[in-house]
Amino acid sequence: MKRLLLALLVLGGCSQSSTQTTTEASKAPPAESSAPAPATEPVSFVNRVWKVAESAQVEPGQLYVFLSESTLVMASPHGTPAFGSWSYDGTHLRMIEESIPYDVDIVSLTANEFRIKSHNPGGIVEMRLVPAEESAPARMAP
Repeated sequence: MKRLLLALLVLGGCSQSSTQTTTEASKAPPAESSAPAPATEPVSFVNRVWKVAESAQVEPGQLYVFLSESTLVMASPHGTPAFGSWSYDGTHLRMIEESIPYDVDIVSLTANEFRIKSHNPGGIVEMRLVPAEESAPARMAP
């Protein structure tokens, strides 16, 4: 009989402490995740083909490519491609077209939009560039 009473007391004690632990856990604030937030890679305008989406001074559809070796490629759907150069020191962008340097403000840069304001001799040129659509390479007829 003593063994039965002792077994009931032990089981009752385990059951009660388990209930207390569950109740205390439900009152505690949720644990914060210790996993670090995923790092976002910085967006770059280099080695991407950008298309003019909006500009009062530049024809929509014109393409700009800032190649990593500092070559600037400009191509219009209605003209001959032109080449220039560019430099960026981390704070200042400079584009050189037809041997004329232009200081350029980067207004915003995201993966889907590149807004710039170029200080040209004739006035400020603002452009909203977007990534150009990728298309499959043209196939030559046999």
